[in-house]
This record gives sequence, structure tokens and C-alpha cells, in this order.
Amino acid sequence: MGDKLIDRLPAPEIAGAIIPWFTPANRPSADRIEETAGLIQALGCELAFLRPEQVRRVNSAQLLSGGILNRLADDLEASDCTLAVVDGALTPVQQRNLEKKLGVKVIDRTGLILEIFGLRARTKEGRLQVELARLLYERSRLVRTWTHLERQRG
Repeated sequence: MGDKLIDRLPAPEIAGAIIPWFTPANRPSADRIEETAGLIQALGCELAFLRPEQVRRVNSAQLLSGGILNRLADDLEASDCTLAVVDGALTPVQQRNLEKKLGVKVIDRTGLILEIFGLRARTKEGRLQVELARLLYERSRLVRTWTHLERQRG
């Protein structure tokens, strides 16, 4: 086993982010926006844009509705972003569908925090703890990724 336990992608250089909110009561405050920007910068990324987006109608397949998704795709492309951050929780299906639609790596808040912990873990015990947390998080995201190895049913 090598020194690097965490299988990370190279740190993306440019990231775009949105903070979805659903009701006026959970509209993100200035502190929340500042915190999200700090997390992205802690990952070593340049922040191209960060904006709150009100989601009026939740799309279970990709969380975001068509208009928000199209604006996000345009902004990511215009900014040459290699990472999209959704500051909220995404289901594995939503994350996969957003990656297909946007054409960049998509991570949610939990994934972002795990990436930061992975970068900053110094001791062997710390790296193992982060690796365990990452594996538990990614376990549910591995569904249907190895279907080509399944036996054919008759």
C-alpha cells in the first residue's frame, strides 16, 4: 500500500458553485455563501462563480429544473470550469445525471468536505479515517457501475 490512501482526482483549477434553496426560510445567508466559498478555496480551486438558486420545482432525477440547469451549464462552459459544486445533498442518481448533463465533475457539500479532509490528513490514522468515511459515502454511489461484469440472465 502506498503513501496515498485516498484515491483523489487531481485538484480542479476552476470551480463553479450553486447553493440551492427551496423556501424563503432557508434562503442562504451571507455567512453561508462565504463559508461555501471558503470550502471551495480550501480545496485549492479558483472560484469562478457562486450563487444561490431558488428551486421552485424539484426534479428528482437531477434536483435542478431545466432553466437553472441550462444557466449552470452555460456558466460552467463560459468559465472553463472543471468542477461543479452543489452546496447541498445530492443523491447518487442526481449526481450522476448532473455530471452527464453538465460535462464536468459534480460534488455535493459532503463530497467537498471529504476532499478537504483528504488533503489535510497528516497521520496514518487520520488518512485511514478519511478513507473509511469516503468509502462509506461512495458505497451508495457505486450502484450499476460494474454491470458489464454481471452474468447474463436467461
